[in-house]
Amino acid sequence: MVGTEWASDAVLYQIYPQSFADGDGDGVGDFAGLTERLEYLQWLGVDAVWLNPCFASPFGDAGYDVADFLTTAPRYGTPEDLAKFTDAARRVGIRVLLDLVAGHTSDRHPWFVRSAADPDDHRYVWADRPAPGYVASPGSRPGWYRPNFFDFQPALNFGYARTDPAEPWRQPVDAEGPRANRAALREIMAHWFGLGVSGFRVDMASSLVKDDPGFVETGRLWRETRAWMDAHHPDRVILAEWGDPARSVPMGFHGDFFLQFGGPTEGGALRSLWNNGAGTVHEEWPDEPCYFDAEGRGSMRPFLAEWERAAKAAAGHGFASLPTANHDFSRLACGPRTREQLAAAFAFQLTWPTVPAIYYGDEIGMRFVPGLPDTEGSVLGPRYNRAGSRTPMQWDATADAGFSSAPAESFYLPLDPSPDRPDVASQRADEASLLHQVRELIALRRAHPGLGPHAPVEVLHSGYPLAYLRGERYLVVVNPRRTPACLPVERELPGRLLHGRGVSLTHSVLRAEGFSYAVFIR
Repeated sequence: MVGTEWASDAVLYQIYPQSFADGDGDGVGDFAGLTERLEYLQWLGVDAVWLNPCFASPFGDAGYDVADFLTTAPRYGTPEDLAKFTDAARRVGIRVLLDLVAGHTSDRHPWFVRSAADPDDHRYVWADRPAPGYVASPGSRPGWYRPNFFDFQPALNFGYARTDPAEPWRQPVDAEGPRANRAALREIMAHWFGLGVSGFRVDMASSLVKDDPGFVETGRLWRETRAWMDAHHPDRVILAEWGDPARSVPMGFHGDFFLQFGGPTEGGALRSLWNNGAGTVHEEWPDEPCYFDAEGRGSMRPFLAEWERAAKAAAGHGFASLPTANHDFSRLACGPRTREQLAAAFAFQLTWPTVPAIYYGDEIGMRFVPGLPDTEGSVLGPRYNRAGSRTPMQWDATADAGFSSAPAESFYLPLDPSPDRPDVASQRADEASLLHQVRELIALRRAHPGLGPHAPVEVLHSGYPLAYLRGERYLVVVNPRRTPACLPVERELPGRLLHGRGVSLTHSVLRAEGFSYAVFIR
């Protein structure tokens, strides 16, 4: 971790670039808008931002269908505009990470166009006969290709861990095509490192080597990539979209996220915290209450069990990151959850020993907007429309929310239509707002390393309220339910209030009002 300590101490902020800030007035966010809003990110206190894909793309899957890894999509600006943003961000202490789509391309990428015309090209996985899930060749080449997600996202060939004479397209990981793709992966990363990018979040990081029980070959690929980075780019990082830090971090990633999928519980840890069934919902997810629920029907046990597993496996190797939401999953402010409930969620996220990742707009309580049209592949199921988490950032109380000077019909997605939608300007002017509470919690974490990722944690009570010690000096209490909760005090606890509201502590009892939180110091 030498040279990358900054990542484990970071407060990460995820930006969906087409929805954050429009600098050129076409209704779509861009690099110019990002640069204009750097002052806000600096004021908020985050020190690393992750941008969703901004490479050239036909945008069938919101940029995750890449047509050229070495240039930017014109709607965002030029590579020079991106470099200007990364330079300006670094000057104010903010590092920039990009989204690396490592396992596939768009079917319009020149690599695939050539491959679809040349039977001797092995950059992608091609079968000589129909196979389940494979797609017929769109070019003169006979055969069928393997997609990685949508049909228009052909899987790059990183080889198969297990070959089979009956399926000759299962090339070994050291075949010519897989070797070329591993080399290209490093070329792409080095290119953007040269333009000031501090790292990557790797999309579908587990998907590269196919039929890989235990991810043995996948792990070898990423450990080799990490060794190359440590030798040539020692201050840069790679974060996984794997959803299983206990597995991915020992495989070479600096960090991984708890996600709505992944790991032995298929995302149960994250969903047990935030998912109230009112936003993006996969039909196979069990209908269970989450802990941050106003009725107080949830349990912290699923998250704590998975966090303990991750913390043990990742210790000394890297870290787990806990997001408020992401571009594929419901925002915190979703369905019946109101903004008054959110400060308790942030108090937990920003004092638990993980790297916090704030999804843009969650810090002001932007809500998940239901009922939006399918936009750039946003719909994944009957109740799973990701567009609701991708609406324009709400900067002020004007009609266009300060997002863009374009007509509303030109916006990438419609604004939240609620007349009381929150916005940055109003909350910056109100010191009692959620935004100020989040900013204060970030500053608190920065000022007190004992609240960060490295100090130990001891859970005193995992019900309502949640109470835990950070090291020897700090007590954190969170009550996300509507009704008050109390605990008997059976030992001496840190008792001087450092930050919070609605929690009192005496020698015999700890009382937490509804939707309250507090941090005490010894």
